[in-house]
Amino acid sequence: GIIEREAQRLQSLVSDLMSLSRVEAEKHDLPTERLDLGPLIERAARDAAGTARMERLDLHLSDPALVRGDGQQIEQLVRNLVDNALKYGSSDTPVKVELVRSEDGRARRTVSDKGEGIAPDQIPHLTRRFYRTDPGRSRASGGTGLGLAIVKHIVERHKGRLDIESVLGDGTRVIVRLPIEEEEPQTLIEADVSSSKDTNAAAFGSAQELS
Repeated sequence: GIIEREAQRLQSLVSDLMSLSRVEAEKHDLPTERLDLGPLIERAARDAAGTARMERLDLHLSDPALVRGDGQQIEQLVRNLVDNALKYGSSDTPVKVELVRSEDGRARRTVSDKGEGIAPDQIPHLTRRFYRTDPGRSRASGGTGLGLAIVKHIVERHKGRLDIESVLGDGTRVIVRLPIEEEEPQTLIEADVSSSKDTNAAAFGSAQELS
């Protein structure tokens, strides 16, 4: 009933406000985890879709990409974007979730829907707290108006970039770019270990000669 829906909406609002407060409190703390984005994005996207909307997910996550990040925040970012796309995209169309390594050395993840689109003059305001392009529709779908504000702060903490592109009548794409964490070459690590062993052996030999 109405009371149950309002209770769920208030619960979501409190949860989002707490999430936003945590992200803002940590905005100057650089994340330290090494994350493999592909499995993380797939898990979060499926979690956002749930069984009822799973068939609408179109996942393209073939490019491997490691980043320094906060795993919980990155998952929340993906869930927010996928949930938005599923809510506001046409119910009979897929939501595409893509991960590629871009030429500028960043991991680029894109979430695209085929919905009504957003007017150009509204796009700059989408990451403001409580901003809604259609307040009535957002309220009916259970939206809090904080999802993209949370996404923006998470991207900023990770030294990334957020872009929103939309065409009226065609749909919306949200693009998040994060710096890639390159893997350390194994051969270099092995060479350093060998060099260290040689140095220790030489030092031990010199000590024996002196004694």
